[in-house]
Amino acid sequence: MPTDQPTSSAAKLSPNGESSATGTPSATGKSSVNGTQSANGKSSANGKVIALATAGAVGGFLFGFDSSVINGAVDAIQKQFALGKTITGLAVASALLGCALGAYLAGRLADRLGRIPVMIIGAILFFVSSIGSGLASGVVDLIFWRLVGGLGIGIASVIAPAYIAEISPKQLRGRLGSLQQLAITIGIFAALLSDAVFANFAGGASAKFWLDLEAWRWMFIACSVPAVAYGVIAVLLPESPRFLVLKGREDRARQVFERLWPADDANRAIRDIRTSIENDQQAARTGTLRGKTFGLKPIVWVGIALSVFQQFVGINVIFYYSTTLWKAVGFQESDSLTISVITSVTNILVTLVAIALVDRIGRRPILLAGSIGMTVSLATMAFAFSQSVLVKDAPILPGAWAPIALVAANVFVVSFGASWGPIVWVLLGEIFPNSIRARALGLAAAAQWLANFLITISFPPLSAVSLPLTYGMYALFAGLSFWFVLARVPETNGMSLEEADTLFPPKNSAKQGAKQIA
Repeated sequence: MPTDQPTSSAAKLSPNGESSATGTPSATGKSSVNGTQSANGKSSANGKVIALATAGAVGGFLFGFDSSVINGAVDAIQKQFALGKTITGLAVASALLGCALGAYLAGRLADRLGRIPVMIIGAILFFVSSIGSGLASGVVDLIFWRLVGGLGIGIASVIAPAYIAEISPKQLRGRLGSLQQLAITIGIFAALLSDAVFANFAGGASAKFWLDLEAWRWMFIACSVPAVAYGVIAVLLPESPRFLVLKGREDRARQVFERLWPADDANRAIRDIRTSIENDQQAARTGTLRGKTFGLKPIVWVGIALSVFQQFVGINVIFYYSTTLWKAVGFQESDSLTISVITSVTNILVTLVAIALVDRIGRRPILLAGSIGMTVSLATMAFAFSQSVLVKDAPILPGAWAPIALVAANVFVVSFGASWGPIVWVLLGEIFPNSIRARALGLAAAAQWLANFLITISFPPLSAVSLPLTYGMYALFAGLSFWFVLARVPETNGMSLEEADTLFPPKNSAKQGAKQIA
């Protein structure tokens, strides 16, 4: 893997004594490639990696768009199909069941078929789902097509961070890994903005628009455009070099690395990956997620817990139900949609901040700070909602409590978007050993979607009982996330993927190693 330092001007020797491709050594042993050329080469290579990582993150855009597009359609769907609170929650959350299944299958498909073919499958699922959801004739029909779309979202949630981590040099991996979350936030913004545009132009989400279809239907159909773009981009991307090495196609992997990184880094990366795979193959538990901690390896549980905490703070209630939430405390539909769009813009901006800081400050400090901010803001929202009063049988936040709730909600989004949003995806892409990375990431993402499903389906009935209780529960989970990071999550900043593997050695491995030496 590449180092943080610029390539040395001295000729590098491979293990067999041959000169590396960094330059032709002269009689004095000095390379003919000067430092300026080396720096330019590395800059050019980094540019290629950034371009590929950005393209790979388009799956994250679809992830955010498809999962959040229902925000502006919830009330219209509830009215058109005459749904109760629980069925409404199921209609919104149904995609998340598909997400869990898609995430679980993605790792296995990615290990068998490769990262790129699985991206193409995801794009097809996105396209079919968007058309089917937009033309749904009833709630059962809608739920089915949302499940199909969920499969595509689940696949994108696994493949994008894995692909980005596997093509990125370690000094850029944190920032490039954060592109997944940035793409998700841009997708959320695009979905909420399109919802607002369709609803405002039609005169409401339930009003007729083009081709005599209601505006809420066009909200879903709009997702077909980025789905096609994602499929085209996936066809043009190179396969992950790590997958190629895993399948014994090292020449192809070297070609990819040499296009992206300086040649000495490519050779080192191939050796590191090969060594990591060989070491794993010698271990008794090679390639399996099973371990002695409740049936799974400890590192797998860390990934699952990170995923669950990311969802149990209730962030997606803001992005799935924010229009309904603000209407419930006295705001008009157009104002609620505008607030949702502003919140999504805030989310994009703070994600950019996280990208700038993740490789400078580290993962743990950002997560800990985010947990504190989320706990305080969620507790403030819970207290603000407890001050609501009924005016003509409609709840209203009196006096300063409405702006306090709005500010707290945006502080919550800022705290999440600058920390747990992008950083969890970075960690999931780098904490798992090479031999189980795709499958472990798939399981962690599946747990994330199941947690998301539980929060999403429970919000309508819980909010009907008590909004303060609901947000108090989210605040509790945010507080618990702080102590979990403090106790269980290691710092991986600046490590290669292979080096990060050593942070979670098997239990008693040190004692066993000492016995072998003795």
